[in-house]
Amino acid sequence: MTANRFVIGVDLGGTNIVVGAVSEDGTRRLAPRTALTHASQGPDAVTDRIATLIDAVIGDAHESEGVGRSAILGVGIGAPGPIDRDRGSVVVAPNLHWTDFPLRDEVGARTGLSTWLDNDANCATFGEWWIGAGRGARDMIGLTIGTGIGGGIILGGRLYHGASGVAGEVGHMTIETQGRRCSCGNYGCLEAYASGTAIAERAREAVSGNDSSALHGLVQGDLSRLNARIVYEAATRGDAIALEVVRDTAKFLGAGVANLLNMFNPEVVVLAGGVTHAGHALFEPMRAEVRRRAFRAAWEAARIVPGELAGDAGVVGAVATFLRHDAAV
Repeated sequence: MTANRFVIGVDLGGTNIVVGAVSEDGTRRLAPRTALTHASQGPDAVTDRIATLIDAVIGDAHESEGVGRSAILGVGIGAPGPIDRDRGSVVVAPNLHWTDFPLRDEVGARTGLSTWLDNDANCATFGEWWIGAGRGARDMIGLTIGTGIGGGIILGGRLYHGASGVAGEVGHMTIETQGRRCSCGNYGCLEAYASGTAIAERAREAVSGNDSSALHGLVQGDLSRLNARIVYEAATRGDAIALEVVRDTAKFLGAGVANLLNMFNPEVVVLAGGVTHAGHALFEPMRAEVRRRAFRAAWEAARIVPGELAGDAGVVGAVATFLRHDAAV
């Protein structure tokens, strides 16, 4: 691989599209371009926007690095929801309101570039494995924690998709059979307890009727503005309610990670997304919960670490899946 050839990475979300260029060997990353998705305008308009961003990034690469279009190997795309990789289609993406949309071929037709498509959480995991917190590992599990909880599984250096492409939906493992209702329709999913959305909801429930909590001041009394980042901030200030929510979140995540360690026995578990802002307040009790629940041989062999790529993980991972889509099962 070389640092003189680049791949364009596209991280498609329900709110934003991020597009950037990464060198073939992963050593050079150009500043990404971002635009609002405007999913309500429909998939064709969103695809047009993606193509416009790709052209802009290629122009940036030429201007800043002297990289011509001939040095662009292709485009990797990470998109939400189940993906039919053979057909290059987004099977269903509720946040985008898409069903069976052939995104790979539509982007390829607009740009004239070879294009590959995979699930966004798989991409983020593969990016962390390639040049992030999981580099050098043979077996790795990734969790992306934001509005929901996504994930990816790498076994033997290969991204594992399963029989029908939905492997890695770690946010929908059941941790409480009679628990909270999840957005997927099931009850007791990890996502219903430990996603950013769930953390905020649990904090709203806990703080209701308790005017002494610092959480009220951080949102100027409007609890609808409460989010996971604010809960983490209040916890760092020593707020008792916020600390309790973070500790409980650590226990839920610890139970989920322990399940994954017992099932897959990976070398590394990488947690990425907004959860990394909680730092030791979350990671230390989470690791303690893992040690309490997982087999000793499993947790002794595993590193449980925050992601290193931050906001670049989706773009870097989309590039990685383009370069290594033959290393997927």
